[in-house]
Amino acid sequence: MATLPTFNASTTADDVVDAFAADIKGKNVLVTGTSLNGIGFETARAIAKYANLVVITGYNEGRLQASRNAILEVIPSANVRPLMLDLSSLAAVRKAAAEVNAYPEPLHVLINNAAATGGVYALTEDNIEIQMAASHIGPFLFTNLLIPKIIASASGSRSWTPRVVFVAEEFLRGYGGPKGVTVDPKTTPVPALPRYNRVKSANVLTAKELARRTKGRLLAYSLKPGGIWTNAFEKGFKPELVQYGIIDAEGKPSPTLPGGVPWKTLSQGAATTLVAAFDPRISDKSGAYLDDCVVAEEKVAPHSADMTRALKLWELTEDVVGEKFDL
Repeated sequence: MATLPTFNASTTADDVVDAFAADIKGKNVLVTGTSLNGIGFETARAIAKYANLVVITGYNEGRLQASRNAILEVIPSANVRPLMLDLSSLAAVRKAAAEVNAYPEPLHVLINNAAATGGVYALTEDNIEIQMAASHIGPFLFTNLLIPKIIASASGSRSWTPRVVFVAEEFLRGYGGPKGVTVDPKTTPVPALPRYNRVKSANVLTAKELARRTKGRLLAYSLKPGGIWTNAFEKGFKPELVQYGIIDAEGKPSPTLPGGVPWKTLSQGAATTLVAAFDPRISDKSGAYLDDCVVAEEKVAPHSADMTRALKLWELTEDVVGEKFDL
């Protein structure tokens, strides 16, 4: 293996894709949640420099097209395909998955980046709490419906194992979150950050259980992108964000995050996602959690690393979506 750079909190998305350009070339990648000024958009933009195909998703056609146009403006040769996907609707998830499964191209990498960040408690058309629906249950269903296509992308290749990535967080230890992850699809109308904590903990557990079930046929990872000022902060969470000193009363970001941790740029925030998606040095660590572009299992709270809990969450999520998945 050629000498690869050492990555850290300051690493950018372009640093990562440039290092792994040979691995990204020829690959087809799907990134969920790619609105402008978001981590998903920056992830897709960076991948588009080298990938054969980048599929971007959103539930608003105008915003989705704006993201595609913005990528093509800086990378005119990019192959960017928009996909309408509303992760808060099980019917919409099934429709989008059927469309992807009908693509003639294989799918080498799935990046589950999208999350509901409105902050207001609400139930979806499926009677599921909106954050739980769009950030855990929808991605769980979408991923499982695509697993056969993803695994099939490794056919004939000895050097590539397909990957599934879940963008999570480090709210797993605090911010009013529970000691365990709830599997009640309605949860309760508690403040926004504890609900966000629960679904991000569910992302970590899902990655671990997916890695266990697929037994090396694909690699699954979860990660913390870091503190980035994105469009998500403009949508909700304000009372909690003020409470924890993340923003001030006027809605402006504090000079640093709690504990003096510096904010990251969008490009720095997308870097860890890209490491999870392409770094060959972590290919023997499927199920791992990453932070600042390296494996950081020591930062995962015990309730988010409990494989008994991961199995229970998986089975109960199957009950919610009404389908069992034999991987």
